[in-house]
Amino acid sequence: MEVASRSHNNESAEPSSSHVLGWMKAIVPHRIINKIAEKAKEAKKLGIDDPRRIIHSFKVGLAITLVSLFYYFQPLYEGFGVSAMWAVLTVVVVFEFSVGATLGKGLNRVCATLLGGLLGVGAHWLACYSGKNGEPVVIAVFVFIVAATVTFVRFFPKMKARYDYGLMVFILTFCLVSVSGYREDEVIRMAHERVVTIAIGSCTSLLVCILICPVWIGEDLHNQVADNLEKLGKFLEGFGGEYFKRSNDAQSNTEKSFLQGYKSVLNTKNSEENMANLARWEPRHGRFKFRHPWKLYLKAGTLTRDCAYKIEALSSHLNSENPTPWPEEIQSKIQESYTMISSETGKALKELASAIKTMARSSSVNTHIANSKAAAETLKSLFKISVLEEDTDLLEIVPAATVASLLMDVVTCTEKIAACVNDLASQANFNSPNNNNNMIRGNSRLLHRGSVQPISGTEGPHHVITIGE
Repeated sequence: MEVASRSHNNESAEPSSSHVLGWMKAIVPHRIINKIAEKAKEAKKLGIDDPRRIIHSFKVGLAITLVSLFYYFQPLYEGFGVSAMWAVLTVVVVFEFSVGATLGKGLNRVCATLLGGLLGVGAHWLACYSGKNGEPVVIAVFVFIVAATVTFVRFFPKMKARYDYGLMVFILTFCLVSVSGYREDEVIRMAHERVVTIAIGSCTSLLVCILICPVWIGEDLHNQVADNLEKLGKFLEGFGGEYFKRSNDAQSNTEKSFLQGYKSVLNTKNSEENMANLARWEPRHGRFKFRHPWKLYLKAGTLTRDCAYKIEALSSHLNSENPTPWPEEIQSKIQESYTMISSETGKALKELASAIKTMARSSSVNTHIANSKAAAETLKSLFKISVLEEDTDLLEIVPAATVASLLMDVVTCTEKIAACVNDLASQANFNSPNNNNNMIRGNSRLLHRGSVQPISGTEGPHHVITIGE
C-alpha cells in the first residue's frame, strides 16, 4: 500500500513540476531576452548619439593597460612594488571624457600629492623631535589643523570650481604620509614612490587623451552657445505668422519642432559653467588660443537664457487654449510690425550664431537690429494712436500690448547679445567681413583686367576680347 501511495504521489507531483519548468522556460527566458534587447538598443542609441563615447571607452582601456605594465614586467615591479597600484588607480580616477577635465584632474592630483607628501614628511620630521610620547600628539595636531583649514578653503566658490578635487587629494596624501610615517621608518621613500606613480598615471592619461581623438570641451561650449542662439532665432522667425494664424484658428503648434527648440536653452546654466571651468585647463588648439575669453561665453549664455525666458512667455500666448480673437482693425494695423520685429530679431540671432560658429564677424546683424527697433517704434506709435481714439476698447488692446511688450524686450535682449558677441569677436580675433570677401573681390578684379575691341569690316556684333596678364 505504501509503494502504491508513493507511486501515486510521484505521478501527481510530476505533472506539477513539469508544468512549473515549462512555465519557467516559456516566461523567464523571454523576459530576459527582452531585457537584453532593450539594453542593446539603449547602448546602440548612446553610441549613435555621440560616437566619441565609444572611442573614449577604448582610450580608457588602453591607458589602464599601459600602466598595468608595472605589474606585468618584473623590473618595473621591483622598482615600485605595491605602490605601482597608485598609477592604475590614478588612471581610473583622472581619465575623463574631455581633455580639459582630464588635464584639470591630472594636474590637481599631481600637485596635491606632491605638496601633501612634502608637508606630510615635514610634519613627520618635526614630530620626531618631540620625543616618543609627544610624537603622536604633534602628528594629531598637524592632521587636525591641515584637514580643518583645507576643508574650509573648499567652500570658496573659485576654489570649489577649479581645485576641489586637488584639495581633497591634498588632505588624503598628507594624512597618509604623516600618519603612516608614525609606523614606517622609510617615510620619504614611501612618499617618493607615491608621487612618482601618480605622476606616471596622470601623464599616461593625458597623453592618451590628447593624442588619440581628443575631445575639446571648449569647442563643445563654443558650439552649444551658437546652437542655442540659432534655436531662438528659428522660433522668432516663425513666431509672427504662427501667432496671427493661432489667433484665427485653434490648431495646435506643439508638433512644430522650431517652436519647441527654445525649451532646451532654459536649463543650460550648470552645463555651461562646468564646460567653461574645464575649458580653462585646455592648451591652445585649433582656432582657440591660449587664454581664450571663455567668460564671455558664460555672459552670452546668460543673455541667451534671459531671451529664452521672454520667448517662453511669448510661447504661452502662442499655445493658449483659449486664444483671444483679434478685431480686424487692430490686426491689420499691428500684424506687419509684429512680423517685422520677430523676423528681424530672429535673423539677427541666427547671424550671431553663424558668426560664433565660423568665428567671423557678421556685417548684417546691425541692420537686422536696426530694422527691428524701427518696427518697434512704429508699433509704439500705433498703440498710442489706438489709445487716443475714443471708440477703442482698451480690453481688446491689452493682449496685443502684452505681446508687443515682450517683443520689445526681445529686441533689447538681442541688442545686448550682439554687443557681447562683438566683445567676444574682438578678444578672440574673429575674422572681419572684409577678409572673408577678399578672395571674391580678387576674382572679380580679374574679370576687369581685359579689353574689348570691335572687329572692323565684319558684319554683325563681333568683338575681340583681350585678357591682360
